[in-house]
Amino acid sequence: MIRLIYNFILILVFPIFFTVLYIKKTKKSSIRKRWKEYFGNVPRLKYKQKPIWIHASSVGEVITAFPIIKFLKKNYPNEKILITTTTSTGAEQVKKFSSSIEHRYMPIDFVFAVENFLQTIKPKKMLIMETELWPNTIRAVNKAGIPIIIVNARLSKHSMQRYKKVNNLFHFFAKNINHFLCQYQTDAENFITLGIPRNKIFVTGSIKFDLHIDHHILNKGKQLRSQLGSDRPIWVAVSTHHGEERQILVAHYQLLSDLPNSLLIIAPRHPERFNAVAKLCEEKAFKYSRRSKNKQPTNKEHIYIADTMGEMLTIIGAADICFMGGSLIEGKIGGHNVLEPAALAKPILTGPNYFNFSTIVHKLQKHGAIQIIYNPTELANALKKLFKFPNKIDRMGNNAVAVMKMNQGATGKTIDFIQNDVK
Repeated sequence: MIRLIYNFILILVFPIFFTVLYIKKTKKSSIRKRWKEYFGNVPRLKYKQKPIWIHASSVGEVITAFPIIKFLKKNYPNEKILITTTTSTGAEQVKKFSSSIEHRYMPIDFVFAVENFLQTIKPKKMLIMETELWPNTIRAVNKAGIPIIIVNARLSKHSMQRYKKVNNLFHFFAKNINHFLCQYQTDAENFITLGIPRNKIFVTGSIKFDLHIDHHILNKGKQLRSQLGSDRPIWVAVSTHHGEERQILVAHYQLLSDLPNSLLIIAPRHPERFNAVAKLCEEKAFKYSRRSKNKQPTNKEHIYIADTMGEMLTIIGAADICFMGGSLIEGKIGGHNVLEPAALAKPILTGPNYFNFSTIVHKLQKHGAIQIIYNPTELANALKKLFKFPNKIDRMGNNAVAVMKMNQGATGKTIDFIQNDVK
């Protein structure tokens, strides 16, 4: 009965899903040419060997998967790897990483689409990054005799409480998924609470801590900083959402009263918000530039809208301080990955709603690398204090890097677990 209800809901939701992913994308989007892949109609691979299939929904999961892919390619050069994403931005990230990694779009969770995909690709193993679990996909893959491992699995207490309402679904996952490799013991306990057997759960740590910033990205950040102004106070607000940008602009307006030359780089989480943020700047009488227009802001412009994709690390690298979005508004977002600015040695500011990254935030907070703020005025005051005392900026940034180093090694533990199956 639950499967029937789920499939019925999927049919109802599908038109909206397809509209967001396909129709609303620009003509340049690769999705427009490859839309059939969402129905499992994918091109055959360039090789006959069965690949290891890694599913990483979007940009964040793709970046998290990179250390695993690098290890596999280095230690098992004959292994073939296929990575699937749901979004075009995730696909672009894969393309930037390596042209030798084949990419396909993840089929929609219709049984026929998944079965079409499996018949063409014939994977030997499926690794799912974090916790994107689609019931029909899981069932079809398991039925085909393909082992499924959830890598870097996370389940916050907030999410666990919501999933309790559909606990039968997790009993289904318990039967069809081979192993859950969790980031932390708290994640493991939350999965166990939902009915996942202990013998299927292992704690390997967070692969996100193993993030390595390539030197060319560091150089791009330095180059952008030079273009924006080396002596200008610059802060960045990344992965912002509706209802949050307005608060960020209020904070920047207050900052300008003390530091009239300061610059805010704002990078909305979703491309469809680029124009909305520009209109909001106009509404608030802010002069701004847009990165997509290839025009650098002058001293008379105090907002730089980062309206390009796949450049988050470059944007963060060009700033002195980073505010992580998705955290100043209530709801299901629960913050975003704060380890990217940490790896770049940036002081981090976040709102109070960071429940999806609570363990990481608490580690950074314990070592003085992050500050939690609750409203625009607190954000402005925190920025003023940091810009007034540059030594504190350096200290918080160094603390962030130290936390990264203290918690690295999850990739090795993950590979140790799965490598016996990589033959």
